[in-house]
Amino acid sequence: QVQLVESGGGLVQPGGSLRLSCAASERIVGIYLMGWYRQAPGKQRDLVATISGGGARNYADSVKGRFTISGENAKTTVHLQMNSLKPEDTAVYYCSLQVGKMNYWGKGTPVTVSA
Repeated sequence: QVQLVESGGGLVQPGGSLRLSCAASERIVGIYLMGWYRQAPGKQRDLVATISGGGARNYADSVKGRFTISGENAKTTVHLQMNSLKPEDTAVYYCSLQVGKMNYWGKGTPVTVSA
């Protein structure tokens, strides 16, 4: 069972930046997709950004131009650089790893954007 360990959440003021990281407990070889989803209180879990093992990136419209996802294949690690944060970015951020038909989730790291 692959474990995903997230780090980097916290409290930040509007306009500030945070960097989230997620590392898999074992190296994944082959085709896979890693990414970040978020869930605000009372809302469904939504896509933030994904990156494939080949480096293809996908972003939600709400974060384009502000967030950047990057990966380290050798370590099966993914990072999310979040800039120009807004109060509406407040949510629990979950790391996701898809390998074939298997989908793994981290436990989530909270991000609060507030003055």
